[in-house]
Amino acid sequence: MKIMKPTLKDIPKIQTLLTPFVIEGIILQRDDDEVSTNIRSYIAIKKDDKFIAIGALHIYSQELGEIRSLAVDKDHQRQGLGKKIVKELEKEAKFLGLTKLLTLTYQKEFFESLNFKEIPKEEVPSQKVWSDCIKCPHFPNCNEISLIKTI
Repeated sequence: MKIMKPTLKDIPKIQTLLTPFVIEGIILQRDDDEVSTNIRSYIAIKKDDKFIAIGALHIYSQELGEIRSLAVDKDHQRQGLGKKIVKELEKEAKFLGLTKLLTLTYQKEFFESLNFKEIPKEEVPSQKVWSDCIKCPHFPNCNEISLIKTI
């Protein structure tokens, strides 16, 4: 297993990992073109030519980024892979000069274990709401938790 930056040829592997979570309604569907446009924001953990964990760092401003599309294959959960992905994305965020990381999630306890703090949804940047949330089948009745971390 190793952490890697996916390439465009890896998009089918990304979609294969994310699809079960999209079907469950816990990750927002992103088509291949959107993944292509944002491929540089993803990191993954690969095992036997299969992605078993993935996450992305989306940048909103010079200060704020978001951890999104975080998923770990069901057969590999509870092995610390999600934590490895978040820590790696946090390192990248610091390198870029970001000072805060946001996430919207159903996994509040997981992110709290990584020192994220819950915030009111009203504090989520409007560009997030109008670029992503508007596409969600749960909009506007979202029950995800908003959390933020100063890095």
